Amino acid sequence: MHHPGPPRFLATGEQTELAPRDPNPDATYVWRVADAPPGSEATVGDDAVTAFTPDVPGRYLLGLDAPDGDHLLTVRAFPASYEGVDVAGGSGTAIRDRDADDAPVDYAARERHEGVGRPRVRVDASVAFGDDAESTGGETGGEETRSGAGEAVFTATPTPNPESAFDADDLSVTFVVDDRDVETAVADGRTSPRDALRVSDGGRELRVPLDAVPDRLRVHAVAVARDSGEDPRVSVADAAAVERAGDGPPGATDAGGEAVLTPDAPDFETLRLNDPPAWTRSASVYEVFVRTFADADEGAAFDAIAERIPRIAELGADTLWLTPVLGHDGKPHGYNIVDFFDTADDLGEREDFEALVETAHDHGMRVLFDFVANHTARDHEWFRDAYQNPESPYRDRYEWQESGEPGTYFDWELIANLNHANLDVRRFLLDVIDEWAPLVDGFRCDMAWAVPDSFWRELRDRVKDIDREFLLMDETIPYIPGFHEGMFDVHFDATLYFQLRQVGRGAEPASSVLDAVDQRAEIGFPDHAEFLQYIENHDETRYRVECGDAAAAAAGAAIMTLPGVPMVYAGQEIGQRGRRDAIAWDHAREEVRDRYERLLATRRDHPALGPEGDVSRVGYHVASGDLSERPIVASGDVHPDDVVAFRRHDGDEDLIVVLNFAPADASVAIDVAHGERDLVTGERCVVEDGEGTKRVRVDDVAVVPVAEE
Repeated sequence: MHHPGPPRFLATGEQTELAPRDPNPDATYVWRVADAPPGSEATVGDDAVTAFTPDVPGRYLLGLDAPDGDHLLTVRAFPASYEGVDVAGGSGTAIRDRDADDAPVDYAARERHEGVGRPRVRVDASVAFGDDAESTGGETGGEETRSGAGEAVFTATPTPNPESAFDADDLSVTFVVDDRDVETAVADGRTSPRDALRVSDGGRELRVPLDAVPDRLRVHAVAVARDSGEDPRVSVADAAAVERAGDGPPGATDAGGEAVLTPDAPDFETLRLNDPPAWTRSASVYEVFVRTFADADEGAAFDAIAERIPRIAELGADTLWLTPVLGHDGKPHGYNIVDFFDTADDLGEREDFEALVETAHDHGMRVLFDFVANHTARDHEWFRDAYQNPESPYRDRYEWQESGEPGTYFDWELIANLNHANLDVRRFLLDVIDEWAPLVDGFRCDMAWAVPDSFWRELRDRVKDIDREFLLMDETIPYIPGFHEGMFDVHFDATLYFQLRQVGRGAEPASSVLDAVDQRAEIGFPDHAEFLQYIENHDETRYRVECGDAAAAAAGAAIMTLPGVPMVYAGQEIGQRGRRDAIAWDHAREEVRDRYERLLATRRDHPALGPEGDVSRVGYHVASGDLSERPIVASGDVHPDDVVAFRRHDGDEDLIVVLNFAPADASVAIDVAHGERDLVTGERCVVEDGEGTKRVRVDDVAVVPVAEE
């Protein structure tokens, strides 16, 4: 189906790319503005892949004349601003160069900024029968036509921005029925869901009679926050679906990962479309830089990696991210690809790669494939033909500068940016997806920020229609809330990474890591979004090289105890110092590995530490040195800002986490009653000072349960 995909929610003046899906490069595709709000002069271009920019608020219908028929796409435009929030840089003043007396006193306090802020929304689907199924009319009400015949019910739960003075009652909701499903319903001879729907519960519910529901009915919604005299702020869209059981994609699940069969309606199932795979809630990622992971004398890379998988599994990681495994130009990082359909000669044969994946699966590990969609190497056959050859049939498959050089980023001279407006390029990349997706459990998508959203939306639908549990993880720095709108499940958290580096350098207080976590919601990410937490990767200097061993131990504990999906970069767990050097397995620091094993086990055994657990601030007081001294203050090698304490809790457990980035032990009094045994080490960690105050003695991390009332 060439339909361009789900509806779009835009600000006026914001551009979106339009592209037919599953394109035939030899076919003709024509766009038009089929309907627009009064006063609009917005147009579309003549190319198959074009851009559209709404110029006034309201509802637009864009038409696509394609070989498989005429398709309509809804664009809902708001007079809204979508600016995100940047991470503030560090002060440049090292904590240990400041006087301890100048440290903040109230560690639980946060500066609040009243305003509107970008809200969030969650959409859930259900099926109602009998007394729960109310009479229905059309989009604007109309006469009652049914009673108790059964309805698909879509419920939106809007949430104000955490920095906003609003509450939920101040927010409105805008629903849009997916145009693809309207088209399918009409083709099946059903009433159009858009004509049969009714909005109820103060605009929070959309109801559609079941006889207007095709094999799949998807509904999208945004929350809107309006303040008098100001442009509204619009949430990232969320979506849910009702599907006829047996007709939908395999593996349709609810938020808990279980197949949903409504008890009173066994012929239907419901699912949330933007939830990450259920298995990511307990996932821990291990990144392998494939070309230096194993020594040359260990044999071919794929075989050598496979041999080490039992050791990785013993560490506690359950997801393997492999940097690119495809044919490349000989540069060691492997991202300059020349053959998208075969493995690199320096790594092994394709069957060796498949055997590696099978070995990982046998050890309970999932595998992420590093998918490069932005560029090719200059050694790729297309580029060799197109370079300095305007007549080349491949010329239009690349972006070109006025100088005649290909489009690229930064100082990357060995790659050439693909032209995603070219249908041959899109067809090629979709074929690459079809080649590798069946073999692995997810894609890490390189340079996601450089590839059009329309492509990522198509990728998501393409793989999720086959396997709802297929993972899509973006590399987007800084992260973009809109990337959770029908594109990616898990997002690189470069914000937390940056703050952890600042803390390790002594340029920011340890409590700033909580600010980084809070920022996710403040810039508009929904609660169901998940984040990859890391302190180093193949692109970054090793944390301990830049910040020292003590800070590295605390930073490693931070990514295991804050809400997100933790990642360990190969070698991090043994004290490796080289970024891409061959891993010094024979010189492993076993105490470092033991620490990571304990942390991963603690996180696995205590789900409150995972993505689903809430995080909140607690009051605490930091001391060091001789606890018999009066008054008790931070001294020696510990500054109060070297330490942060916070609370993690879910429905089953309530925990206190204390992190210490200083090179000496700290003693921390917590304003919440707690246990005395550290869940990480299993040892007693509480001491009493000369005044009888109980303090958590912490080297790098301590996790203690909150005392039962």
